[in-house]
Amino acid sequence: MSNREDRYRTTSWDGRQVQRQQPPSSGGQAPRSQQARPASGSQQGGKKKAKKSRGMNPLLGILLWVVIVGASSAIFAGVGWMLANDLCAFNKMPLEASVEIPEEWFTEKEVAQEDGTVTTESTVDMAKVADLLEEEGFIEYKWFFRLFSVFYKSSGRIKPGTYVLNTEMDYMALVRSMHTTGTAETVDVTIPEGYSVQQIIDLLAEKKVGTVEKLTEVAEDHVFEDYAFIDNENLGSITRLEGYLYPDTYNFYVGGDVTLAFNSMLSNFNTKVYQNEDFTALFDASDYSFQEIITIASLIEKETDGTDREKIASVIYNRLENAGETAYYLQIDASLVYAAGRQITQEDYATLDSPYNLYTHTGLPPTPIGNPGLASIKAALQPAETDYYYYVLGADGTHVFSRTLSEHEKAKAAAAAGN
Repeated sequence: MSNREDRYRTTSWDGRQVQRQQPPSSGGQAPRSQQARPASGSQQGGKKKAKKSRGMNPLLGILLWVVIVGASSAIFAGVGWMLANDLCAFNKMPLEASVEIPEEWFTEKEVAQEDGTVTTESTVDMAKVADLLEEEGFIEYKWFFRLFSVFYKSSGRIKPGTYVLNTEMDYMALVRSMHTTGTAETVDVTIPEGYSVQQIIDLLAEKKVGTVEKLTEVAEDHVFEDYAFIDNENLGSITRLEGYLYPDTYNFYVGGDVTLAFNSMLSNFNTKVYQNEDFTALFDASDYSFQEIITIASLIEKETDGTDREKIASVIYNRLENAGETAYYLQIDASLVYAAGRQITQEDYATLDSPYNLYTHTGLPPTPIGNPGLASIKAALQPAETDYYYYVLGADGTHVFSRTLSEHEKAKAAAAAGN
């Protein structure tokens, strides 16, 4: 009996279980318990789908990664380029100066050697050296110079003394230049008014500022990009600097960087002439170009006796602008001498083939023939108003001016007779 009851209960349980597992009929309604409790699998699937919709778009993530990497690379490349420029002395303004490394910056310590001996080593305070070099404009990043100095062991290489440094020196060259004790030697050089570039080169070589070869090389081929009046396109001739090396007294370093010597003269011209506010309106009002005015000034400088610049300027302009009796020929001996590079002969007037021969070529020479001073430049900008076409050096050392050829021939005869 008990076995039959057990079987009955088991069968009843199985039937109810089957009913619960069967799906509702198409027309029927699910049991209340099934409507109130969704399947656990359905709940999990909904949660996963919602979570996936909140995730980042893979393409957007890749794009963001590329942007971050690109920006970081650009920043590191820019910083690296700036440091490399400072390390290698690229793109720096020409500068030369004397610096002193005093003995007070050094400390001494005893160092035991492998052979048992003890030596004394002197090291410099690199922080002070870096400060000095930055202050003088030779480096831009003190921390980077000090970092370089650690690897190059600069503190033990530099010696006390006075040294001539320039901005063409990289970090290593700066340290090496401060290795030998010595005092920078300088020399005063006066550039006379009217000197040509060749004469200036010879004078600088005589004063040991540099060799003729190095001075000529720089005058011919160095790009002086800071000065708009210099022709940096047509290199190869010293005449491109003609007229722009301002006559003055300079203090140059003996055996220094000759580029900086030229830069000093050009900078002086730039300040006193090209950017001189007193001249700006006069240059702008002239019918002649800046170079033509400087060329006229160079002719005046070579021809004047020191008292008649404005009158000589008037003769030049009269011949340039009126056929008159001279047919636009300036006929100035100084330009022929410049072309010949020597004292001229009577034959040169007709046979010396050069655009600087103003007896056979009309108008102005192609470049200035020397470096004029301020007075001659002023005369070129403000000539006297005359109808003179000729002048000759009289017996008293001053010029006699004439309006016509016949007057000029009489003046020549009188000068030759000593009258």
